[in-house]
Amino acid sequence: MKRIVVLGSSGSIGGQTLDVVSKLKNISVVGLSVKKNILVLKDQIKKFHPKYVCVGNFDDAKDLKIWLKRNNFKTTVFSGDKGLEEIVSVPNADMIVAAIVGAAGLKSIFKAVKEKKDVAIANKEVLVCAGLELMELSRKNGVKILPVDSEHSAIFQCCCGAKKSQIKKILLTASGGPFYKYKKDFSKITLEQALVHPTWKMGKKITVDSATLMNKGLEAIETSVLFGVPIEKVEILIHPQSTVHSMVEFNDGAVIAQLSNPDMRLPIQYALTYPERVTSNIKSLDLVQLKKLEFFKPDFRKFPCLQLAYDCAKKGLQYPAVLNASNEIAVSAFLNGKIKFTDIARVVNNTVEAYSPSKRISVRTSVNADMWSRNFAISLIDSKISKGCGFS
Repeated sequence: MKRIVVLGSSGSIGGQTLDVVSKLKNISVVGLSVKKNILVLKDQIKKFHPKYVCVGNFDDAKDLKIWLKRNNFKTTVFSGDKGLEEIVSVPNADMIVAAIVGAAGLKSIFKAVKEKKDVAIANKEVLVCAGLELMELSRKNGVKILPVDSEHSAIFQCCCGAKKSQIKKILLTASGGPFYKYKKDFSKITLEQALVHPTWKMGKKITVDSATLMNKGLEAIETSVLFGVPIEKVEILIHPQSTVHSMVEFNDGAVIAQLSNPDMRLPIQYALTYPERVTSNIKSLDLVQLKKLEFFKPDFRKFPCLQLAYDCAKKGLQYPAVLNASNEIAVSAFLNGKIKFTDIARVVNNTVEAYSPSKRISVRTSVNADMWSRNFAISLIDSKISKGCGFS
């Protein structure tokens, strides 16, 4: 029996993880965490009976304890950032499913690896901000970092048994989001348009990232970190059918791809059951019905967030953390109607250009860069709004 803790259980990945677990016999849920969605957490507690839960703040934790006692649940409640570190440290957990959006999960994931727990990671921001340090720590502690993103799971499956030196190129596929064929004025794109993804049903933040293709830029950095290849060996291809989840070209000319219908439950299940493959109820791929597979090169001028991601990857140091943090702030501002769609890339670019990196590479310097970038981006946005002027 594999025992798991799901961080971010009320989100899209967290919810689908629990859906997968409900159909597997050899996995049990010992811990769940949410930030604010207590109603969803209560339903999950009723179904999975976890021994531990964590919520975002003390007041919610206090109310939840009362509800648990009233309903005769013997569940320990943690809260806040410290609570996340506590729940990943519980002795009767074998694996942590990291499905928290953004850099919020960084400390808890490092804590899990230090406690020698395997991590199924859907939180790309942690790998972007401090991935090299995380991978080194996992090697020292003999811990598996198993990708949950469909693309990185595909790459992981394609690379099984291969040496890093044998990889010529990684072909990272992207759906293209709603705008890869868009020929109108990008500055006029509305929030409603940006939140309509052609393939995947996801949270608002990651859906906007898919529309700007920043999500794919972050995934390119994540690919470089996870598989130990330079960013120059990661090539992005727009693939509207979202059937080829990624490919690996090896130095002998062979290209190996992983194909399936777009369903996040497949990579989630593979991470949970690795190295085994177990039967699922995911719909089989019908290539005859599919008829065609298309691939296009992305336009880096049309999607400047992609270029920013590659530039920050090449610069190294804390620049990927700056990229990620400023993007989170910019996307939040766009979601709240404060800036235009095209301002997202401008906020990130201005923040990256203003940053002075530390030559020391560590989790602390990455966290400091993250905090600085958030504050700078917030000040930049507020300043532009108050002056009634645009971004340059």
